Amino acid sequence: MEINKLSYVIMGSDERPIPIDTHFTYSKEPMPIAIFAHGYKGFKDFGAWSMIADQMAKAGIVFVRFNFSHNGVTLTDPTEFKDLKAFGENNYSKEVNDFNTVISFIYELAKEKTNWDENKICIIGHSRGGGMAILSAANNSKVKGLITWAAIKSTFERMPKGKALKEWQEKGIRYVLNGRTKQEMPHYFQFYEDLEKNKANLDIEKSARSLEIPWLIIHGDKDEAVAVKDAEILHSWNKDSQFYIVKNAGHTFSTSHPWKLPYLPLEMKEVVDRSIAFIYHL
Repeated sequence: MEINKLSYVIMGSDERPIPIDTHFTYSKEPMPIAIFAHGYKGFKDFGAWSMIADQMAKAGIVFVRFNFSHNGVTLTDPTEFKDLKAFGENNYSKEVNDFNTVISFIYELAKEKTNWDENKICIIGHSRGGGMAILSAANNSKVKGLITWAAIKSTFERMPKGKALKEWQEKGIRYVLNGRTKQEMPHYFQFYEDLEKNKANLDIEKSARSLEIPWLIIHGDKDEAVAVKDAEILHSWNKDSQFYIVKNAGHTFSTSHPWKLPYLPLEMKEVVDRSIAFIYHL
């Protein structure tokens, strides 16, 4: 089965580019659409995301993956953090804005296609992208379904406190080590200021409780970055959500970057299969 790919670049927060890849097959019947958001220190070409996109497309789903405008990679170097200034200028509000901008773009694009169903848009988010997906889904009527993979449950709890917060404010910048690349990733204090200013709009619990669309929560029982307890809490906030734990799966469900194998590991295949089934029942 031939996988088709069309790529686009649109403008996101601060008029910075958002590259978008769409994966699909040709079908006589309208196909549901899945829009995927990467996580913290991630990007659309990370690990097995492209292979997952193709698997979704083979199942008859239009799969869309994109980069947040301030994730630190560039159009010319899509897998390297070459723009650390942009990374430091990122914040949650910009990511939610980017997500909604992409949703609107895909919605309008789908109306031009005879076989893309703009009325069946499901958004998927991994890790921090999962938190952004919850926030976006709660306030976007174009979204008809939500899937979160290893999602965070709070935008607030990972913020520095006490002495560390004061030091961040005084210096205007703090650094977080990227364990994979060994880069010191900057975060300007505006990140915290934006969160405080927009805390009502960036409250994941509030958004989770308000959701009235189908929601599938998937988490690995050996997640080393976001505890499986967080997924249990998300589920408790919305009893209508579906909750599934993948056994022996870590934060990226046994994938890594770069991903060079020609197949998905069993843990990620389980995530993909369950996600496909969920999307087709929207």
